[in-house]
Amino acid sequence: MLYWLLYPLRDAFGPFRLFGYITFRSAYAAVFAICIVLFFGRPFIAFLKRRSIGQKVREEVPERHRQKEGTPSMGGIIILVSIVIAASLFCDVTNPNILILLIATIWFGCLGAYDDYIKIYKKRPRGLSIRAKLFFQVLFGIALGVYLYFFGHEDLGTKTNLIFVKNYVINLGIIYPLFVSLVVVGTSNGVNLTDGLDGLAIGLIGIAALAYSGLAYAAGHAVISQYLDVIFVANGGEVTVFCASILGASLGFLWFNAHPAEVFMGDTGALSLGAILGTAAILIKQEMLLIVVGGVFAIEALSVLLQIVYFRRTGGKRLFRMAPLHHHYELKGMHEPKIVVRFWLVGIVLMMVALSTLKIR
Repeated sequence: MLYWLLYPLRDAFGPFRLFGYITFRSAYAAVFAICIVLFFGRPFIAFLKRRSIGQKVREEVPERHRQKEGTPSMGGIIILVSIVIAASLFCDVTNPNILILLIATIWFGCLGAYDDYIKIYKKRPRGLSIRAKLFFQVLFGIALGVYLYFFGHEDLGTKTNLIFVKNYVINLGIIYPLFVSLVVVGTSNGVNLTDGLDGLAIGLIGIAALAYSGLAYAAGHAVISQYLDVIFVANGGEVTVFCASILGASLGFLWFNAHPAEVFMGDTGALSLGAILGTAAILIKQEMLLIVVGGVFAIEALSVLLQIVYFRRTGGKRLFRMAPLHHHYELKGMHEPKIVVRFWLVGIVLMMVALSTLKIR
């Protein structure tokens, strides 16, 4: 909105030219998102407490989590609101990529909020059934894939970058919508499974958002994309501003979500933030790097899958003491803040590895 209103007046007032720079708008989108969460966070937490919107702890989680029963949940609402406001102010909202990201934010925000509503008010700790969640996640993924297949850039629609391969992209053709759906569903559920310790998921989201801010800037810059041998996406630069909004909102929420957490983001935040990152990766043709950038999310999801398979194949034995993996380390006696910080460090290392792959080609 500010881009609309102020940049056209650049000839009348020179400083408004700054709004033409993606880097300037990204920085202020991040700052604005942080400020929104910090300013409204305390009143919002108080509102959640008054409405008794608190965390319901499942029976199978480690015993120490019992003390978190009743901690305000659905904090993802303020994260998403701050992202939408910051992005609307500093992004070019006529850019189709931004419109898609806003739709993804609203779609998955509503899905997550309804899931949290069922957990809190319907007294069903597991919320929506797995089938119901997957249906709406896959529906969005397929719809996005079909849209990009038919209406995306004619030269880029079904193509994607590969890791470690120079001057070569893969064209997925007719299976592209399925691929898009897999990316969106995978990242959405990966983040959701990781959201089990104070500050863990939101910190990793911030790290991933920082990485994709850089990747989006490179993809949307003709010279840099050519230098790095990545697909140039003509409208991709604006995704940088949106990812910066996610980074800012994540840092602001971490202020309240760090151990001991004053509020949890719930599925409202976890399901939607993962899906938004997956959508951003799709729009800038860097889906494959999600495996590295979101490596901790992938490991957490894989630990759950391995636990299930091992349990069934061995007649009831467990590969981990508990899955997802962060609970395994809890049951081994490691303190929660130490687990969180170490997982963050792994996330930072993976981010650096992912960014380095742009030149290891």
